[in-house]
Amino acid sequence: MPTSDPTVSGPTPPRLRPFRAVRYDEDRAGDLSALVAPPHDDLDPAHARAQRVRPHHIARLLYAADPQAAAGQLQRWLRRGVLRRDERPALYVYQQQRGARILQRGVIGELPIPRARGTEWPLLPHEGVSAHVVRQRAAHMAGLRAQLEPLLLAYRGTRSTATQITHHITRRTPTAVARVGDTTHLMWACHDEAETALLSAGVETDQALIADGHHRHAACLSLGAEGSGPWTSSLALFVDTVAHPPRLSAIHRVLPGLDPEKAASAAVEVARVRRLPRGPRPPAPDEVVLVGGGRAWAVSDPDPGALRDALTGRPPQWAALPSAVADHLLLGAAWSVPELPGAVRHLHDADRAVAAVAAPGSGSAVLLPALGEEQVRELARAGVLLPRKSTSFGPKPAIGLALRVIGLS
Repeated sequence: MPTSDPTVSGPTPPRLRPFRAVRYDEDRAGDLSALVAPPHDDLDPAHARAQRVRPHHIARLLYAADPQAAAGQLQRWLRRGVLRRDERPALYVYQQQRGARILQRGVIGELPIPRARGTEWPLLPHEGVSAHVVRQRAAHMAGLRAQLEPLLLAYRGTRSTATQITHHITRRTPTAVARVGDTTHLMWACHDEAETALLSAGVETDQALIADGHHRHAACLSLGAEGSGPWTSSLALFVDTVAHPPRLSAIHRVLPGLDPEKAASAAVEVARVRRLPRGPRPPAPDEVVLVGGGRAWAVSDPDPGALRDALTGRPPQWAALPSAVADHLLLGAAWSVPELPGAVRHLHDADRAVAAVAAPGSGSAVLLPALGEEQVRELARAGVLLPRKSTSFGPKPAIGLALRVIGLS
C-alpha cells in the first residue's frame, strides 16, 4: 500500500506583502466618496459614463478606452498631488459596513502570484474565463501600469491572531473613509513591522478561493508568464469567510431577442415546464425561472439525454449546475441563442432582470438560484470550473481606495 512521504511538502503558500499604495489626497482631490467607484456588479453602463465626467474620478482610469492615455492622466494626477504614494510600505485593513453592521473585513497587500496550476495550488479559481476579456484586462493593466482593484480572495481562518490584530487596528482612526450608496468603506494603513508580520501570517493559507477577479488573475499570469517583472505579483484583498461569511448571489440571463412564450414552448422539448400563475418568483435550488412580459414559467427536471448531449465534453458535475443547464441546454440547444454581442446580458439583481423584460416584446430573462460557498469550494477543489457568470461573491470592495502603481521611484 502506498504511503505518503512526510518529507515531501506541498507548494509554499504565498505571503501577503506590505506595499506603498497610491491613494487620493482629499485636500487636493475632494471628498473621497465622490472619487471612488462601486463594485462592477453595482454599476450600470450609464452610471459609469456619468462618473467619467468628474475630473478626478477613478472611473476615468477604470473605464478608459485608451490605457496609454489613461496612464498619462494617472501620471498628471500624481504630479499635481491629486494622488499620492504612501511614504512607507503598509498592509491595509479594509472594512465594509452598513450602519453599525460589519459586512466584511480583510487585509489588502501585494501578493506573489503562483505560476503553476492545479487543485493543490494556493490560489484556487472557481470559474472559467474568456480569452478575449483576459486580453482586454492585460492590455489595460499593462498600458496603465497600475492595478486599480484587488483580487478578492476568500480563505478559512484558523488563526485567532489575525482576528485580534485587525480588531485592534480598527479601533484607531481610519486612514480613509468613503461612503458608496448605503455602505461605508473604511481603511487603516498599518506600517508597524511587528503588526504587518502578524497580519501577513494571519492570512497565510494553504488554499484561498478566488472569489472575484478571475480575469485580472489570468491577466497577471499572462503578463508575468516569463516569471519576472512587476506582474508576478498582484494587489489582493484577503477575507476570512469564517469570521465574515460571504454573500453568494446568482447572475441572471437577459435575452432581449427571445419571445418568452416561444421560449417556454421550446423548453418543453428538453425539460419540465410549469406556468407560474402568480408571475415571477425566485427559483428553487433545482430549477430556473423563465420570465417575460409579466409571465413566468418554472423549468426543471431536464431530459437526461438532451442534457447529456448539450454538455458533451463538459465535466459531469455540470449536469447539476443551473447555470450550465441554462446556458447549454436552454440557450444553446433549445433556443439557439447566438453568441453575439448583446444577445445575452448578465444582471446580478433578479428584480432588475424581471423589470428589463416586463414590457411586451422586450424579451425574456432566465432567473437562476444561488449556489452555496461550500458547493463552489468542493467543485473548485475537484478542479471543476463553473461556467462563466455562474455566481457572484460579495460584498466586493470599492474601487480606488488603494492603487498599486508600477514603476514609481
